[in-house]
Amino acid sequence: MGIKNDHNQQRRVSSAYVTSAISITLVLFTLGFLGMVLLHAQNLSDYILEHIGFEIIMTDKVKEAEILQLQKSLDAQPFVKSTEYITKEEATKRLTDLLGKEFTGFLGDADNPLLPSIDVRFKAAWAKSDSIAKIEQLILANPRVKEVYYQKSMVHLINNNLHKITLALIAFSLLLFVIALALINNTIRLSVFSKRFIIRSMQLVGATENFIRRPFLLIGIAQGAVSAILAGLLLYGIMETLLNQVPELSVLTGPVTRLYLYLFILLTGMIITSVSTYVAVSKFLHMKSDQFYG
Repeated sequence: MGIKNDHNQQRRVSSAYVTSAISITLVLFTLGFLGMVLLHAQNLSDYILEHIGFEIIMTDKVKEAEILQLQKSLDAQPFVKSTEYITKEEATKRLTDLLGKEFTGFLGDADNPLLPSIDVRFKAAWAKSDSIAKIEQLILANPRVKEVYYQKSMVHLINNNLHKITLALIAFSLLLFVIALALINNTIRLSVFSKRFIIRSMQLVGATENFIRRPFLLIGIAQGAVSAILAGLLLYGIMETLLNQVPELSVLTGPVTRLYLYLFILLTGMIITSVSTYVAVSKFLHMKSDQFYG
């Protein structure tokens, strides 16, 4: 009879470990998925901002060597992501492709009214309305520049919307993180609760509090690590599937970024489970005997 009771007790303990690990895995997966969205949202934001720029229209009599010199000086600036020199002929070709072949019927090389230009793309940190306005004034100070063209309202709209979306995602992330903490903590407490009589038995034979806590903490850390690894594998599978279906997403992510995310999930799982286990075990260590049956 005693062997049967021990077997049932062992089965309940094992079941509690499995249930706890599955619950923690799902919570860490949800937390990691949101972290992945946040990281990619930032990369997407940078990708959009780095496609903001303006077109520098050069004067009619400027020499090509002077344009190339200006382009080289722009490439050396900290706010420039990339530049592209567009000749009169290239501008004509692009306009022809845009409007149709009939455009070339009345626009010849001799009287081509199009002017050479330089397309400039900014780094994300500089793609703001106020920064672009200052850069515009700096460029216009060059006598070889006729005008600088960009859609100011579009730049303001993009920056404003990206800021709102970022704040919303951060607020939602904080809320989910608090919920994740509560769920993992509750799961650990239930797991420890199922072994409260083991804790009491160890106390009765004279075991110290640190001695009792140690195996629970080791199990808690192991649970957090295993659950984090499982959550990371789930995220990896989802990410690989998305990249296979939509290869363009590769510009928004990289192996280093994903590695940091997986490490974050691993450390978060281990830290939360160890702290929650410590608190839960300490609670039962100081619990009165009559409360064990409550």
